[in-house]
Amino acid sequence: MILWAVAILLFIAILAIAFLLNFYKDPKRAIPKGSNIVAPADGKIISIIDTSKRNIKIKKGLLGKIKTYTKDVANQCYAVSIFMSPFDAHYNRAPMEGVIKSVKHTKGRFFKAYDLEKSLENEKNEIIMQNKDIKIKVIQIAGFLARRIMVKANQKVDKGQKIGFIALGSQTTIILPRNLKLKVKTGDRTKAGQTIIAVLK
Repeated sequence: MILWAVAILLFIAILAIAFLLNFYKDPKRAIPKGSNIVAPADGKIISIIDTSKRNIKIKKGLLGKIKTYTKDVANQCYAVSIFMSPFDAHYNRAPMEGVIKSVKHTKGRFFKAYDLEKSLENEKNEIIMQNKDIKIKVIQIAGFLARRIMVKANQKVDKGQKIGFIALGSQTTIILPRNLKLKVKTGDRTKAGQTIIAVLK
């Protein structure tokens, strides 16, 4: 009986180690050249919002959401949201070469519990990047574990460079000016730093 218990515990420990190794994996990526925008995260595109509003709400999962300002990117924008499963690499990468203009952290908030859809506003990090042609915003929307920023304001970054890490049950949204041509659609799978999501028209 004791041997069975030890075997089960050992099996659970091996599974946990394998899961953590997979979760923290950092695969090499072939960064495409040219004037394009690459995905900031591994995962699945769950929504694309075409908007000219100053502020928008972005859903995260079944219950969460965030609010974000879009006019700091452009008057007309796309918001492309990528959900990361536990099996995806969780490093976020710079969608383009440029300068980090700002990094802003906003704590999550809880509202009335009886209205589940409006009960949670998720924690987030917002990173604004700019080069001579384009300004974009990358938003890390936290799940139930922490997220980490690996860049700071006024730092120069290369396309595909790691800019952050985000944990389980998380989502990354990129705000793009609408003068770009999207190369992806809802349901597509992405690889951070490698999948082209938009190009200059």
